[in-house]
Amino acid sequence: MNQELNYNIQIGTQADIKAIAQFQVDMALESEGTTLSIDTVIPGVAAAINDSNKATYVIAYLNGNPIASLMITKEWSDWTNKWYWWIQSVYVIPEYRGKGVYKAMYNKIKDMALQNGVTQIRLYVDKTNINAQKVYQKLGMSECHYLMYEETIS
Repeated sequence: MNQELNYNIQIGTQADIKAIAQFQVDMALESEGTTLSIDTVIPGVAAAINDSNKATYVIAYLNGNPIASLMITKEWSDWTNKWYWWIQSVYVIPEYRGKGVYKAMYNKIKDMALQNGVTQIRLYVDKTNINAQKVYQKLGMSECHYLMYEETIS
């Protein structure tokens, strides 16, 4: 069992934009074989950092260096009159995987959600990403009854 390190978990700021953007470029290539342009991703990350209605980033630091990030987006539920939060764009630098980084970020998100009246935390994961699914299950998440559909329109 890996010993968990003392991570500093914070909300992303202007100072984190380049690191988050690079994490997104790395994640897209690793998880989907998609090459993203850092010059396109940087303004996208900056837009969210500058407008919390778009998204909120959570960053994990170790010894002052960013080692992981994820993005939270919000969904309003008229069924419950409460927010659902979606975890997206999770990336942990490979050498820190399996060392409790995501767990620390997830615990921070749960605390934030409780403080903000959020009713559920959700995420989607590729069907073939068994390692990630095991992590999410270990932290108390379970597969729900929804299927996801999409159509690209632009």
